[in-house]
Amino acid sequence: MRIPAPIGLLLMLASCGPGNPKSLCDRFFTPWPDIISQRERTPDNSDLMDAMAHYADKQYAQAIPGLERVIARDNRNFAARLYLVNALLATGDPYKAEMHLDFLENYKAKSFSDQVEWYNALCWLCEGDTAKAGQQARWIASRPHTYRKEARELAAALANH
Repeated sequence: MRIPAPIGLLLMLASCGPGNPKSLCDRFFTPWPDIISQRERTPDNSDLMDAMAHYADKQYAQAIPGLERVIARDNRNFAARLYLVNALLATGDPYKAEMHLDFLENYKAKSFSDQVEWYNALCWLCEGDTAKAGQQARWIASRPHTYRKEARELAAALANH
């Protein structure tokens, strides 16, 4: 059966509307702020500084290889891993980002637990798993949390989804 063009256009526009997971992903994802690119460059941190220069300029695809090199040398560089998560989310790869969040969770990187919990919700949202994203957002919103306000807003947006 062929759908008439005007109806097809309306269906296509509806799928891209404000309640669409992709649209919600774009609305709620904000890259973690760059707080390290101003560090003094040394021979030991040159890959990280190069990657963070790209990250600071919002050139996330260019930042990824350098961040991956940093992590390959030191898989417990949790800050580099969190920036990699954000660069992957920014370039549309939430599955790979989630894998790195799993690593942070498994190593109990407590200094980044709020970020891990929030960016997990965003990974699930950007993957299209709105049920899991909503559950995580409601959980975050129910407790003292760095991203409590954002989680409350995401939970409300998903409830209206």
